[in-house]
Amino acid sequence: MSETPATRAAAATPAGVARKIRGLSDRAIAWIFVGPTIFLLLAINIFPLIWTVRLSFTNFKANRNRPVEWIGTRNYERILTDSDIWLNMQATAHFLFWTIFFQVLIGFTLAYLINKKFKGNDLWTTIIVLPMMLSPAVVGNFWKFLYQPQIGLFNYVVGFFTGKEASSFEMLGSVDLAPWSIVIVDTWMWTPFVMLICLAGLRSIPDYIYEAAEIDRASKLRQFFTITVPMVLPFLMLAVLFRGIENFKMFDLVVQLTGGGPGSTTELTSINLKREAFEKWRTGYASAYAIILFVTVFGLASIYVKALNKVKER
Repeated sequence: MSETPATRAAAATPAGVARKIRGLSDRAIAWIFVGPTIFLLLAINIFPLIWTVRLSFTNFKANRNRPVEWIGTRNYERILTDSDIWLNMQATAHFLFWTIFFQVLIGFTLAYLINKKFKGNDLWTTIIVLPMMLSPAVVGNFWKFLYQPQIGLFNYVVGFFTGKEASSFEMLGSVDLAPWSIVIVDTWMWTPFVMLICLAGLRSIPDYIYEAAEIDRASKLRQFFTITVPMVLPFLMLAVLFRGIENFKMFDLVVQLTGGGPGSTTELTSINLKREAFEKWRTGYASAYAIILFVTVFGLASIYVKALNKVKER
């Protein structure tokens, strides 16, 4: 009989080690396998967080070799009283609200239409999902070319429907239009993600519920608002949670399109944090900034998850 790798490993194990292994409980063996993973998680996630909290109470600057001073909550006070940071928060809130609004509205509409069986259903689903498969860097460069006022296709399409000259406006260079240019691109890229979640919710509704509603002579509109919307609502809320967290820390797409400009019109909190940490080298200040953003996202997400759980229990 040929030896297997397991039998060869068992034969090569020293007798003393083999006796100790045989004496271990199932719980101890489980910890032997799980322990390295837990250690890596602590090293990669927990330790940097604790270190960041510590740095947030100091005046540490990574580009200067000088003694670190403990300054208490001074960094937090400066951040919370800085009007420029509140403007960045407003820009982030504007971006969050409108991207989530359009993505949920368009994503649910597409899911509702695709859920109706028709010829070419699978093909259209694949085509719609394509944007979310692309890298944000690729999408940013692609749309930056489309937004060019002289040769970009976007201005010509808008000009065709509005009658304006294609070169009469610039999406990325205008203070009023630049925020909306980012909203358009993010909506184009991530609406398919919301659509897939909504589609899963629509297809999880049993057919017999609609059949019972038709027997009771409920109209299609009444079925939509009393059956479809309530049963898909947890999926919609889940999509909002995912997109809200992702868009709050949006960075690469905005950098590729506007770099935070013109001026600071599209400078989201993530971009401002990067500038504080790696351009101005105010490491302690940036650490406090990061902790404030972390607490904000964690707190809002916790409240939202509780609301989501209540909706699911209804």
